[in-house]
Amino acid sequence: MTRIILLALAILSSALLGPAPASGQSGDSSTVHPEARTAIGRLWSPYCPGMMLEVCPSPGGEMLRDSVESMARSGLTADSIVEVIIAEYGEEYRAQPRADGIGRLAWYVPPATLLAGLIMVGAFLTRRRGRRPVVVTPPSDEDEERLRVAMSVLEREERPDF
Repeated sequence: MTRIILLALAILSSALLGPAPASGQSGDSSTVHPEARTAIGRLWSPYCPGMMLEVCPSPGGEMLRDSVESMARSGLTADSIVEVIIAEYGEEYRAQPRADGIGRLAWYVPPATLLAGLIMVGAFLTRRRGRRPVVVTPPSDEDEERLRVAMSVLEREERPDF
């Protein structure tokens, strides 16, 4: 849950502030190679726990962004760059689950669960709306007499004997 909140904050801050400039680029994010920008956006930072690489302010994060930039300028695609970084640092730094194998579950299970929940809520509300209200009939004279007798017996049994 904490990781989701931190991810949301990282996304919000990157949307408001823009990505952190790579070293030697004097803050001009338009000079970042498009493949590097894509790869950086797909990685958690190994140097700033809970932060995306694109917003990590540490020197290690800056150096990693620079090496991603140099890989992109040498012709590697964003997918290849991400795989190189993941091979070096570990699978836990992949920001998006893979779209193949077991990672596919991460893409399909949440929407399927949400859809199943909505279907169950809809079915519950439909069944509840379709029920007839319970009609309470007034008690008969015989029922009232039995109730009076039961109440008098109860009152006699509850009186203290002292």
